Amino acid sequence: MFVRLTFLSIVPGRKKDLEKIYIDQVIPVVQKQPGNTGIRLLEPTTESDQFLSLTEWETEADAQRYESSGTYRTLVDLLKDDYSSKPVLKTYNVVESKMALPL
Repeated sequence: MFVRLTFLSIVPGRKKDLEKIYIDQVIPVVQKQPGNTGIRLLEPTTESDQFLSLTEWETEADAQRYESSGTYRTLVDLLKDDYSSKPVLKTYNVVESKMALPL
């Protein structure tokens, strides 16, 4: 599995706008992308922290195809009135582990 995190600093007072656009417009588009297995918006518990957009992909190739299609840039641009600085994208391989449960 492969994960992409977009770190978003938003303009004070724009939280509701960001959430509405994300839920109504971003999620439906991302969910239709080949290889996407999940999408979430993580809201900070401290107002000064960043929101995180988390997308999960079957493979890195699926995530790269999404990026190169221009869809990611289009979706980030939908939120441009809500962020106070340029979003930062970071990518990660997911290391799976199976934890033994106590008996």
